[in-house]
Amino acid sequence: MTQKAHITADLYVTCIIDQLYPEVGVSVVNVLRRLGVIIGFPKDQTCCGQPVYNTGFNKEARTLAKRALEQFKNSEYVVVPSGSCAATLRIFYLELFAEEPELLEQAKTLAAKTYEFSEFLVDVLKVEDASVCGATYQGAAVYHPSCHLMRELGVKTQPRKLLNSVPGLEEKELEGAKICCGFGGTFSVKFPHISEGMVGDKIANVQASGAETLVSCDMSCLMNMGGALNRQGSNIKIRHLAQILDAESK
Repeated sequence: MTQKAHITADLYVTCIIDQLYPEVGVSVVNVLRRLGVIIGFPKDQTCCGQPVYNTGFNKEARTLAKRALEQFKNSEYVVVPSGSCAATLRIFYLELFAEEPELLEQAKTLAAKTYEFSEFLVDVLKVEDASVCGATYQGAAVYHPSCHLMRELGVKTQPRKLLNSVPGLEEKELEGAKICCGFGGTFSVKFPHISEGMVGDKIANVQASGAETLVSCDMSCLMNMGGALNRQGSNIKIRHLAQILDAESK
């Protein structure tokens, strides 16, 4: 076990994890606590506003963003188990409030202390070896880098650094890894046939990799790809990175 961190952080759990995959939130908390982080959870947090912002409803997005600014104004760190929601808090809020100086300053303050989960572990807690989390995994896994995590936040090496250090885990290479899985939030609703074609290509590559488990840092992507795999009768499991690192996760 590594030296305890003694850092305080608040968890921004995201809508999809809260409503559909609460076990992922539990794993995030388990891992952070094991590393000595004191976790807070503002109970009145809501959607970050990304879906409405992406759809062009800026007024509605500002309402949700103002709530997040208020909820996390006293946080030392904000940890987000999603690249897309972390990008919203850290980048898109600056766009939303670009012409509102007071709120823009609040958005900059929030952005400076917001980290995606894997980024927080590697860049803030300085985790070099996933075994300090108690992580073990027997089998082959493949990693999908989500678009916002990779392109907006520039988080590329941190998730794989953690995966590569999990005892017993064999990481397979994913052909076309950097190509979008086709979810894209409201994109999959507006353009379902294009989305279906994209996820079809993605899961074909996942299946060809020989991996038993598909890992990502965004449950929205995993939900999309997991649904496509399930419809094809595949036994490949989907797991958030936090679940791989959490020794108590099944």
